[in-house]
Amino acid sequence: MPLELSRIRALCFDVDGTLSDTDDAWVYALAHFLRVVRRLFPDGDPSSFSRWVVMGIESPANFIYGIPDRLHIDAPLEKLSASFSSTLSRLGWGVRPHQYWLIPQARQTVETLSQRYPLAVVSARNARGTLAFLSQYDLQPFFKVIATSQTCSHTKPYPDPVLWAARQMGVPPQACLMIGDSTVDIRAGKAAGAQAVGVLSGFGSEHELRQAGADLVLPNVAMLPEVLTGICFPLPGRLDDACSQPVTLGVAQGEQEMG
Repeated sequence: MPLELSRIRALCFDVDGTLSDTDDAWVYALAHFLRVVRRLFPDGDPSSFSRWVVMGIESPANFIYGIPDRLHIDAPLEKLSASFSSTLSRLGWGVRPHQYWLIPQARQTVETLSQRYPLAVVSARNARGTLAFLSQYDLQPFFKVIATSQTCSHTKPYPDPVLWAARQMGVPPQACLMIGDSTVDIRAGKAAGAQAVGVLSGFGSEHELRQAGADLVLPNVAMLPEVLTGICFPLPGRLDDACSQPVTLGVAQGEQEMG
């Protein structure tokens, strides 16, 4: 189904791979961990190998993402994960809280869209990590609602956090637009009755996102204002006149002039 712009009254954003450049952060973390055996890699740099590993595990990760929630063991695993991450950080491994990376133009995107829509964060990250990321880049003022992995009894791909965010923003879930990089984001949004936009800056491929039901797939979140409001941000490597070309991918005819 094409994206129905007239339905949209509120926006729900995923964090990892959508606003936060999680791929590059994981690549950095793995390369940092492998530095002790860097002689095994060409030019002594494990970065290329690390990126290959991260890219290779993303599709299987999408499949197993919701298993702990289905088995009702997500809460204890969350505590275990937090403890493990804290230990790695003290040892100097992994990405510390101050090393969260931002998707290019993500701040300008949420700042611009917050002037027209109420915004929510709908993340499967824990509250501590979500708030740390938002605080680092001063994004929290733009969001009226923040849903993390423990806000509801079930997290994504269940619709619960999207439904909860819609209630908090005072709009029906059908009036929400869920924006995310993975199939669990798309499935959660669609299960809640919302529309969904996939972005290719994180875990999901275009094929996977469309198979999950995405109404529109964009290269990154920075192109969303152009779709919703007509505002175009210049991006690295983008032609100077690219902003004069409307984004039509998946948008129904006659709706492009709206917003």
